[in-house]
Amino acid sequence: MTVYEHLLKARETYQAGYMVLIDPDARPIKETAEFARVISRAGADAILYGGSLITDEGFTDKLIALHEASDIPVILFPGSIGQVTSHVDAILYISVISGRNPNLLIGEHVTTAIQIKRSGVETIPTGYMLVESGKVTTAEFISGTRPLPAHKPELALAHALAGEMLGFKILYLEAGSGAERPVPNAMISTIKKYVRIPVITGGGIRTPETAREKVLAGADFIVTGNVLEDSNNTDLLEAFVKAVHGE
Repeated sequence: MTVYEHLLKARETYQAGYMVLIDPDARPIKETAEFARVISRAGADAILYGGSLITDEGFTDKLIALHEASDIPVILFPGSIGQVTSHVDAILYISVISGRNPNLLIGEHVTTAIQIKRSGVETIPTGYMLVESGKVTTAEFISGTRPLPAHKPELALAHALAGEMLGFKILYLEAGSGAERPVPNAMISTIKKYVRIPVITGGGIRTPETAREKVLAGADFIVTGNVLEDSNNTDLLEAFVKAVHGE
């Protein structure tokens, strides 16, 4: 079973799938590996690894330790070509379709295509849509793109439909790390009325209740990150799993 098929199965089994984003800069290597074990035991469906800006030199070592400790798929969520690696189960092959930066639409993909093909790592073509969240996020600053207006769901729908028609397998609606506000429910529901491919929603989701709202709005997968960085809070993780899965 491919990782993509694993994700689709999770979506079919539960009301939605749940993934945890691990920032390579957030923890030392031993804590990163232990956190992966905690996430696996809590019942999450996958782990995302990466970020818009990486400053820690232990990126690869942490990833290897995390991968060995995890019982669920580890998916690279690359913020730049420098993060491309073979020590994962799959890569979200991201094109920032909400912006007009040609390097993030196709440029970096050309640079990494041969390397990724030779590695044999599964790629999941992902249309990434950055959504305005109340402040300038790292993703917005690093990508050099303006986010979609949060109050314009029809504009987001047009981008989502274009992404589906171009052949992306997943859409990622992202408010950004540390966002003041998550992606609006109205935007999610508007997109899901017309788009058939899975929709991931992340950024600014700090409570299981908010995660549940996004699922009821139509999100197929929920991603949380910063809210879990302070501690390995198993109770909170399990609460997120139950809220997203609909258990």
